[in-house]
Amino acid sequence: MAKKKQDITLLREKINQLDSGLIKLLAQRRKLSKEVIVVKETFHKPIRDQQREAELLNRLIKAGKKEGLDSHFLSKVFYEIIEDSVRLQQNFVQTKLNTKSEKKKAIKIAIQGIEGSYSYLASQKYFTHFNSELTFVFKKLFDEVIDSVEKGEADYAVLPIENTTSGGINEVYDLLLHTTLSIVGEEKFQVKHCLVALEEVPIRKIKKVLAHHQAAAQCSKFLESIPNVGVEYFVDTAMSVQKIKEVGNSSFAAIASEEAATLFNLKILQRDIANQPENFTRFLVASRKPEEVDSRIPCKTSIVMATSHTAGSLVEALNVFRKYNVNLTKLESRPIIGNPWEEMFYLDFEGNIIDETIKNVMDELGQYTRFIKILGSYPSQELSKTKLEYTKILESGIQKSALPISYDSQNIINKKSKSKNYRLASREYKSEDTVIKVRDVIIGGNNFVVIAGPCSVESKEMILQCALEAKENGVQILRGGCFKPRTSPYSFQGLGLEGVEFLSEAGKYYEMPIITEVMDTEQVADVAKVSDILQIGARNMQNFALLKEVGKTHRPIMLKRGLSASIDDWLNAAEYILSQGNRQVILCERGIRTFETATRNTLDLSAIPVLKELTHLPVIVDPSHAVGERNKVIPLAKAAKVVGAHGIMIEFHPDPPNALSDPEQALYFQQFEELMRDLYKL
Repeated sequence: MAKKKQDITLLREKINQLDSGLIKLLAQRRKLSKEVIVVKETFHKPIRDQQREAELLNRLIKAGKKEGLDSHFLSKVFYEIIEDSVRLQQNFVQTKLNTKSEKKKAIKIAIQGIEGSYSYLASQKYFTHFNSELTFVFKKLFDEVIDSVEKGEADYAVLPIENTTSGGINEVYDLLLHTTLSIVGEEKFQVKHCLVALEEVPIRKIKKVLAHHQAAAQCSKFLESIPNVGVEYFVDTAMSVQKIKEVGNSSFAAIASEEAATLFNLKILQRDIANQPENFTRFLVASRKPEEVDSRIPCKTSIVMATSHTAGSLVEALNVFRKYNVNLTKLESRPIIGNPWEEMFYLDFEGNIIDETIKNVMDELGQYTRFIKILGSYPSQELSKTKLEYTKILESGIQKSALPISYDSQNIINKKSKSKNYRLASREYKSEDTVIKVRDVIIGGNNFVVIAGPCSVESKEMILQCALEAKENGVQILRGGCFKPRTSPYSFQGLGLEGVEFLSEAGKYYEMPIITEVMDTEQVADVAKVSDILQIGARNMQNFALLKEVGKTHRPIMLKRGLSASIDDWLNAAEYILSQGNRQVILCERGIRTFETATRNTLDLSAIPVLKELTHLPVIVDPSHAVGERNKVIPLAKAAKVVGAHGIMIEFHPDPPNALSDPEQALYFQQFEELMRDLYKL
């Protein structure tokens, strides 16, 4: 036993030495990044070279595979390194552009709250590349924060403006209208709420929770789960922890960050208590004077405007952005005090106020507004990730071609056609292809996507193993059945909501959207909270109550063709979803029953070109369910791409013969890898 303990100590010491070495290497790399930007600045070269980034990632991942490291792990590490390098170089350029004299050694930052608050943590993150000493001016109210910068007490104000769970922070929006400060930056900070108490006690014994009203709104479901608890609103999350410490009552708790709990030496009773696991707050950084943004840096501009209180006035103003192809990223309305039922509009859009295009936008916008104020132009936090080139990672030299078949939708709709019951799904209603975005994945248009995973989620370990296989081979969307409609009542029926949770965790870890099937109207709301796409199976294609229910959700719907359904039946089923307001429908051809019995079903590939003439909806092919035999799945998957499908859905399994659902059609990992390599050649 003593020897084992000694061995662990030695191993840990080796790990510590490696970690220290990694820190030194990261510091050296950052130093080189600083030298690179000096050279770029001398010759005014672009800050980012995404071709170089792609080559770097592809080279490192290929080298990593030889060392047994998966591409997801390596890409996550190097995305962070690349982002740090880009931020550092951008900050160098911005500082040089906006600093006339010697750089300040100390920066004063005004925030609402105290040390340990989310504003404090977001400020530290934002100013990390400034290489200046940070001092904070703590205030209780947002207007005091702005006032302190306006009077010169602080250099910058850091203010929360919106949250992904609780929405916009109205008080800050209203203050922006009247302040003389200019927005010079933004920071998006992940908020991880914890329940904090004086000591370790059962949560059911907590009688009062102190929380900022925004934090309480973001954790409302958790608070509802504590019996007979009272909620007392507090001015700040970290201050609520401070109050708990002062009161000394073990039945009191607070909602705050882990850092605040550590700062005041309190216990964390539970982590991640927010309603939504991905909970982000966007902060604005403001100063007395506007700052220029280098033309090489992606920029965002914020304005506030008021239009005349007449029909179409807002539309006319917004059409200016469309005319100049300027993308709006935010539109928020706030009532005009003293003018009942009239609104002031806050807009964020991509572009730099010094660009000629944006100058034209602002000039023309003045024709359609009665008030306009520029709040600021500032570097955008949205850094696009360099895409991995799986054509080079899976097999060097493979070139991915465009889809071989395209359709002129205008010619199609001009053709004489019979009257259809499905109006919203038809080309006559919408001539251009519907393109559906699921996170960063584009379904439709000229894109070809691969959706893959096991037929059923059998365990957490199994779906994580499948997710890794999918990610390593360029799959864009992870699939897995959780509610399984089986012909026999004795077959595996799926893990239900527990399976959905396992699938969701795997998707988040490997950064892939997920799709799973819903079978009943009562499942829709719960599954839609976590699944990026909802699937309607073949047996439910004409379950009209279910179609109407999913039509009310905001999630894209994949509608599989019924076993004996005509194309007309199928499109009419899609119409049920579209008519409820959900216009994100993906059709999935999965084989139909015919007189032929050689395979499980007959894959109707002729439906693909027919559908492209009749409908604007994207079409996916599922060869796994069509033939039910793994050896025939691969050629049909390739054929689906050649015939013009927008993607395929494939099943694979770590141990196909022992799969709990449809073992005959699941590909072995090696087969799936070969299929993905071949698809990239087409």
